[in-house]
Amino acid sequence: MISKEVIIKKVASLLKQKNCIINEEVKPFIDEYNGPFSKALKENYKIVQKEKLPLCQDTGMVEFFVFLGNKTLLEEPIDASLNKAVGTIYTEMPFRYSVVEDPLFERKNTETNTPSVVHLFPKEGKDLEIRFLIKGGGSENLTRLFMMKPSSTVEELKKVVIAHVKENGARGCPPLHIGIGIGGSADKAIVLSKLALTKDFNDRNKTFSYANLEEELLKELNELELGFQGLKSGISVYSVHIEDFPTHIATLPVGISIDCYLCRNGVIKFEDN
Repeated sequence: MISKEVIIKKVASLLKQKNCIINEEVKPFIDEYNGPFSKALKENYKIVQKEKLPLCQDTGMVEFFVFLGNKTLLEEPIDASLNKAVGTIYTEMPFRYSVVEDPLFERKNTETNTPSVVHLFPKEGKDLEIRFLIKGGGSENLTRLFMMKPSSTVEELKKVVIAHVKENGARGCPPLHIGIGIGGSADKAIVLSKLALTKDFNDRNKTFSYANLEEELLKELNELELGFQGLKSGISVYSVHIEDFPTHIATLPVGISIDCYLCRNGVIKFEDN
């Protein structure tokens, strides 16, 4: 059995780290950038790491992707442990509480940054893998679902993605990480697009045609020249990832999710011995 204390402690520790220490994949891009506000961006990540402050005032809503083995025993439901981890670290650290309940009327702050969003993916085995995104509101507001015609071509899909990023990308704090979910149902496509954002920049889809499309979109999105923070200097997009899933013969759902220049994500793996 994997104890709740072990899960809570490790997840809370990594949430703290990812909020206060620059993503190692992102750091070289910031170090090489010499355009507007480049000095401020570089000083920011160095100061927050030294002072244990958050990298951004928007410390986000935490979204988890849980791959749970069918023979893995847990002490309590996984969402309970994950919410305790978030509540613990967000109240201990100077992280902003970004979650409100009753979202339409009172919008009252829960004051723990919980509940988090938890997606469960069953699998075989005795292990547990937890991925997460610390998702800021600015980039989250750029999430889109496009129910394309099932006869749509690759070029038509590319036009949809490029047009969305061209029109809205500057509001997501570029350079951006672009996640695309293709297939499934409407809700599945959105979840897949979020899951795509948990991948390392250099990972590619295992299917050549999708991997090739990732590379083509990366090249063409960078030709938009949004630049760091939308100031038209430096790259626009770090990477593009696609997750695909079978779909209905009459549908072609396409979800697009965007992560900001900080790309605050993490992965933790546990073994049930």
